[in-house]
Amino acid sequence: MTTIDRDKPILVTGGTGYLASWIIKQLLDEGFQVNTTVRDKSAQKKYQHLLDIASKSKGKLAIYEADLLLDHSFQEAMEGCELVIHTASPFKITAIKNADKELIQPALQGTRNVLFSANDSGSVKRVVLTSSIVAMVGDARDVKEQNNGVFNEKSWNTSSSAEYQPYPYSKTIAEKEAWKIAEKQNRWDLVVINPGFILGPSLSQHSDSTSINLMIQLFSGKFKSGVPTGDQAIVDVRDVARAHILAGLIPTASGRHLAAAHQKDFLAIANMIRKRHPNYPLPKKYVPKWLFQLIGPLMGFSRKYVKRNMGYDFVFDNSYIKKDLKMSFISFEKTITDHFNQLAEDGLIPDLRT
Repeated sequence: MTTIDRDKPILVTGGTGYLASWIIKQLLDEGFQVNTTVRDKSAQKKYQHLLDIASKSKGKLAIYEADLLLDHSFQEAMEGCELVIHTASPFKITAIKNADKELIQPALQGTRNVLFSANDSGSVKRVVLTSSIVAMVGDARDVKEQNNGVFNEKSWNTSSSAEYQPYPYSKTIAEKEAWKIAEKQNRWDLVVINPGFILGPSLSQHSDSTSINLMIQLFSGKFKSGVPTGDQAIVDVRDVARAHILAGLIPTASGRHLAAAHQKDFLAIANMIRKRHPNYPLPKKYVPKWLFQLIGPLMGFSRKYVKRNMGYDFVFDNSYIKKDLKMSFISFEKTITDHFNQLAEDGLIPDLRT
């Protein structure tokens, strides 16, 4: 059992990120003092939205510079913190030229740097790590092969590698390394959040999140001719942020937590928006698997990936996070509607709303 002093600052790494921004907002709105890290403090435009949020909140925000690949760079930001929420890690599933440089080393070395700094710190009591469901399951087809076709916190990804599915591989080895480091010390405990496919409104106009980019493409007509079959494990970004905070502050929280709420596919997303806004060039059908195997490589998806993922559902059991963190989830309708409206209002998709 770990009790966090609410008067001490909380460190959130990777503060400009889609998820981290929501974690910071929720903490600030509750009156916490938040330290966060950015790669380049002189690039204020990238974190101006955080400063704006802080100016309207009850809490206080301090910005620090840190690099995932630079030893001890998180030490200053961590000083005096009892809770560290480590979200900083690259998210990229297509257009990868060098998997080791772009994904694996930043994820692995970043986790080591943050946790070694926690070891050196005299104040840290708990670390909450952002992992992913892809550390549990590499390909959707793998779900059928474990635990009666349903995956949960006991599941580990065994099918990804540096050559195939490097992003899931990076998340898997980073989380495993975190558990190894945590087990070798007794100064702090580790709690892990494994989010599904994160959707919902962004707090900034950055469109460099993979999930945000996918929604922009969907609503802008790139998939008008059809979408692949297969349910995703969808969760609202605001719920994932809340899960991280609860994981940090609930004294009895422990272990891994599968943060997923809705088993839905891309056609369900399109159908929901079409009902309200029929002017958008949204898909009305599924692309046959044989066709997607032909066109998939043009979109950055290998034929092997299509074969092992298209047509398979991410069937999950989220009972543990509901029990351990007392989590409830935002409705699928609200998640998609809020995300869509934010993209239209920020000019990231054409505003054809009726």
